Amino acid sequence: MSRPAPEPRHEYYESQRIRMHYAVWGNGSNPAMLLIHGGQDHCRNWDFVAARLLDRYTIYAPDLRGHGDSGWAIGGMYSLPEFVYDVSVMAQNLPKPLTVIGHSLGGAIALQYAGTFPDAVSRVVAIEGWGPPMIEEQPAHVRMRHWVDHMHEMERRQPRRYSSREEATKRMLEANPHLTAEMGRHLTLYGTRMNEDGTFSWKFDNYVRIRSPYQFNLDDARDIWAKVSAPTLLIKGAESWAPDPDKSGRAGVIPNHRTVTIEKAGHWVHHDRLDDVMAVIEEFLAEEKQPARA
Repeated sequence: MSRPAPEPRHEYYESQRIRMHYAVWGNGSNPAMLLIHGGQDHCRNWDFVAARLLDRYTIYAPDLRGHGDSGWAIGGMYSLPEFVYDVSVMAQNLPKPLTVIGHSLGGAIALQYAGTFPDAVSRVVAIEGWGPPMIEEQPAHVRMRHWVDHMHEMERRQPRRYSSREEATKRMLEANPHLTAEMGRHLTLYGTRMNEDGTFSWKFDNYVRIRSPYQFNLDDARDIWAKVSAPTLLIKGAESWAPDPDKSGRAGVIPNHRTVTIEKAGHWVHHDRLDDVMAVIEEFLAEEKQPARA
């Protein structure tokens, strides 16, 4: 397995009164790249990806609200619009255009940002990030009641405590059998914090697990995706639960996109098959520097 990127610089900004953290590799002399992690994850999940790219890009990797070393939202406001807003606040001070890579929730944020601010983005890579699977339709009043009940459950729920990081790593590897032991340890090291009693808990706020009582609005998403002007690469794991972006009809509105499926990979494609994913991404990014054919 390759080596992770060296320790990044740590920066902070404020969005909707929340203190937000992001990691930076580079001094700003190279073009800017934004790496956006997925739900219940953290910015350091990109360390091995960043190691392959930091010689050509200045890399900015935010911890989303409620994740990693960013603050938690009072009231548990963790919807896609809030995440996109936070990224837009951070991106205001970054040189444009941006290359944006996101995984899962981060991929959905990347596509939403690129469609809302198309002039700010030069390339987009969404890894398993074109919206959640559609759940069985229920009447609105039933969904609202379930949401209220779930919120009450979260109020009573305490973060799980692990006796050691080794125990937390074991849980990480159980959740994703594609991970190597080394990757599992790395993700756990940066994804946990020590409690007062010496135990360890995951850094994310439990409220990020809550799904809105309203369905993912695919029509609105398609309207935004249709405005993405940057070349777009969609990467899917062959063994993932995520819907196929083309067969499901989701990606058809993105004007200039291609989809690549990585074999022997689940949802965390860039962890499961790092070399294969980076080969596809590197080829895609290299096209930006090639002169146009006559």
